[in-house]
Amino acid sequence: MSAMKPLIPLDDARQALFDQLSVIADVESVSLNDAAGRILAESVVATINVPPKANSAMDGYALAAKDAVAGAELAISQRIPAGAVTTPLVSSTAARIFTGAELPDGADCVVMQENTEACDMGVRILQTAKASENVRAAGLDITAGEVILEAGARLTAPALGICASTGITHVKVFKPLKVALLSTGDELVEPGVALQPGQIYNSNRPMLVELLRQADFDVVDMGQVADNHQATRDAFITASEQADAILTMGGVSVGEEDHVKNAIDELGSLNLWRIRIRPGKPFAAGRVGQTPIFGLPGNPMSALVTFSLLARPCLMHLQGAVYKPALRIPVETSVARSAQSRDEYMRVELHAGVAQRVVNQSSGVLSSALNADGLLHLPADVEIKAGERYDFIPFCSLLTS
Repeated sequence: MSAMKPLIPLDDARQALFDQLSVIADVESVSLNDAAGRILAESVVATINVPPKANSAMDGYALAAKDAVAGAELAISQRIPAGAVTTPLVSSTAARIFTGAELPDGADCVVMQENTEACDMGVRILQTAKASENVRAAGLDITAGEVILEAGARLTAPALGICASTGITHVKVFKPLKVALLSTGDELVEPGVALQPGQIYNSNRPMLVELLRQADFDVVDMGQVADNHQATRDAFITASEQADAILTMGGVSVGEEDHVKNAIDELGSLNLWRIRIRPGKPFAAGRVGQTPIFGLPGNPMSALVTFSLLARPCLMHLQGAVYKPALRIPVETSVARSAQSRDEYMRVELHAGVAQRVVNQSSGVLSSALNADGLLHLPADVEIKAGERYDFIPFCSLLTS
């Protein structure tokens, strides 16, 4: 019997998978209205300055800084609401101006209206202003020629707004990856079916369908696969024909029946990984023909963690996305325990900034994710001490990066 292979650190496993995978998604041009959540296939370069010309940050009076002296009285030579076309400022006068309106040529500062008062001449300056005061410079937000979004970036709501601010109407994006999802295990049944002895309801399927949809993948739901070699083999062939990638649930732990492994070995190749994390040690990756396949463990929390930390980043990589690690926030913990051989991603709640362990950390207890705020990364081979700080990963970041 061959010796058991050592556990693989998570970051090493992820990078090794990235090195084996290439972008497989096609490219299309879509309007900004249809681009939310999509992955950019080419960088976006600004063709104009934003704002295109200096404008006022305040309601007040635009004038030359040499005239913006406390006690000065100036005539008002024009009125400039936002969107109006300006004329050059008459020397030694002020222009009534409103927030967002462009400064007229000859003006280089704005005195806010609170620092002025009306007088017979027009307006009296109550507080001296300096050049550029209360002025948004041309190109303050974006400069023409600047790369504002890199290829591989996800188009979030702010990203769409940035594109629109430069006049862009369409962007080139990768088409959504088609991901086939299938479950193995005769013990699993769908909700609505009466449970028989030895059976449980399949909680992983709806959870993973939603996680894939949140990532903007097109889900090809293959349903439940009968626990025999021919059914498993047939399901993988169909999945490889209908999808760009395959995601399986169950059948990758040591001691499981080998229908999944044997079927994939016949149709392509499979590597069984033992990842140095808790929960979620077993993970599989390979190919059915030329179609990438990823195998998650069957326990629901293990499936959630390995999907978030490994499978999702790999699928996003195939989609063309640049990997962006989930947000990590050092927080104090109330947890204390001896050193362990695996990195633990512990479900925790935050109370007054302190991470507190959710009571049941079993890999089969999905309900613990309902009350948890996220995962606390407790590194391997380190004694964990209460009061010390460890990296906290919010669920909202883990499932959207």
